[in-house]
Amino acid sequence: LSGSAGQSLAAFCPKGMTLSVTGDTNDYCGKGLSGAKVIVRPPEDSPFVAHENIIAGNVCFYGSTSGEAYLAGVAGERFCVRNSGVRAVVEGVGDHGCEYMTGGLVLCLGKTGRNFGAGMSGGVAYVLDEDGEFVSNRLNAEMVKVYPLVECDDSEIQEVRDLVARHIDYTGSKRGKEILDDWDVHLNKFLKV
Repeated sequence: LSGSAGQSLAAFCPKGMTLSVTGDTNDYCGKGLSGAKVIVRPPEDSPFVAHENIIAGNVCFYGSTSGEAYLAGVAGERFCVRNSGVRAVVEGVGDHGCEYMTGGLVLCLGKTGRNFGAGMSGGVAYVLDEDGEFVSNRLNAEMVKVYPLVECDDSEIQEVRDLVARHIDYTGSKRGKEILDDWDVHLNKFLKV
């Protein structure tokens, strides 16, 4: 697809489907995703810096049970709320990311808004904390534990690195490429929630 997708793109899509958008999506992208793959990226000639701009609306992948998502840009508020199984890569999220998440995996290659992880009772999120402000100013630590990724086992570190590589393959992400090109430095800034 090319252009601006409306609300609820790929809602409830099952395994075997891939929706690739060159442009942007509105709210509820991937709501209830049930196995499909969603790829959202800006046009190659886009003049803006993807990881500093919104590419997907609010409440993306709400209640998703399985599937994959790769967003080369920032998603709005309540990203992956009630996610129970989707594996998503995004370059930043608004407030309340991963709220009430019970499963799945989120890899955030940029800043989050406030109240990240509120009510999160399962799953895992990896967040690139470049400014060192995530835990003190943006995380809701009431139900989660946080670990430096660099202290996790080698297979987990490799899984995160492989996800960044897949993100680059699917979206052409410049942000992902910057991270992999300087992996040793960025590895020390990733946190596991």
